[in-house]
Amino acid sequence: MDQKTFIKTLRSWQNGSISRREFLGRTGLGLAAAVVATNMPGLLTSTAYAAEQGKLGDRLALATWPNYHSQENLDNFAKTTGARVSMSVFGSNEEMLAKLQAGGSGWDVLVPTNYTISTYVGLGLIEPLDLSRIPNFDASAFQQRFMAQGTVDGKIYAVPKNWGTTGLIYDKSKLKDGPTSWKQFWEAARGHASGRVIVHDYQLTAIGNALKSFGYSFNSLDPKELADAEKLLIEVKPHLFAINSDIQPSMRSGDAWMAMAWTGDASQLHRDNDQMQFELGKEGGELWSDFFAIPKSSEHKDAAYAFINYLLDPQHNKLEVLSHGYPSGDKRVDALLPTAMLSDPIMYPAAEALSPLEFGAAATLTSPARAELMARFKSA
Repeated sequence: MDQKTFIKTLRSWQNGSISRREFLGRTGLGLAAAVVATNMPGLLTSTAYAAEQGKLGDRLALATWPNYHSQENLDNFAKTTGARVSMSVFGSNEEMLAKLQAGGSGWDVLVPTNYTISTYVGLGLIEPLDLSRIPNFDASAFQQRFMAQGTVDGKIYAVPKNWGTTGLIYDKSKLKDGPTSWKQFWEAARGHASGRVIVHDYQLTAIGNALKSFGYSFNSLDPKELADAEKLLIEVKPHLFAINSDIQPSMRSGDAWMAMAWTGDASQLHRDNDQMQFELGKEGGELWSDFFAIPKSSEHKDAAYAFINYLLDPQHNKLEVLSHGYPSGDKRVDALLPTAMLSDPIMYPAAEALSPLEFGAAATLTSPARAELMARFKSA
């Protein structure tokens, strides 16, 4: 079979017009598949991507979060497809949304958090996904709670990337009696950790975790409750080291001793320094899931689909998890991970620790009251 016919057959399989069995039979890969499926499960996927070399363009623009991808995967995707990945990194969904709304972002793949997807859909910024072009996505491998918000009005606009929590991390070598609640976090920020604390540059978590210290909902829009949170944030502001969502450099250098932290930041910091202690605030906090989505404005949609499909291959996704320390939510990937990682309470907290946590609410993303509160906090 010549290359042109192979690529045509590959496309037929990807868009669902022929089955995987037919694809393997027509291309002569069927016999090989039987031999390598167990010992080299990524081989056929790699072969398929290699066949796309030069067909996807030379670049792919990705909007994502700090410390969130395996460089090995990004390099290998570029090597096998010819599409080099360029990243724009953000610290908040508000910032990501504003950039896309402004136009001219040039992004091909976006990594939004669960509660934002309905807003992206309502604004016409992302398109429904053609799942026939993402054969590595298997809905049955994910818990419904980590993928439900990718579907709006019966259409799938986003597929799961990772899930995690938002807690607090502190350096035990600097803070002997570290906080285990959000109330204690804010007290320490004004007390013995003054000048050494980082708060996320992200209204959902900065405001949400201030609200939790009073026992309010993480997603509250109640004016009185927001006023209490604002008073606390303004009081704490002079004591902060920084308002920054990328906490790792300052925590690693010792300039900061305590910070709000997402699961993966905590995993990476603790992996490299066992004095880094992660806690979920006893009052509750955030449980979240992130997704892959394709902006309507994407100029490289073939590369976007290929990239999402590449990272959802369990073998490639395993490399992602090993690199960034966020659970994928894909049970096929969990089966490939080392036992020590699966038993890590940072990545996989006990059910009782997860039960008080809340998913972000869509209304918080576009709330003028919360946006104005955050602006006053940052400018104080």
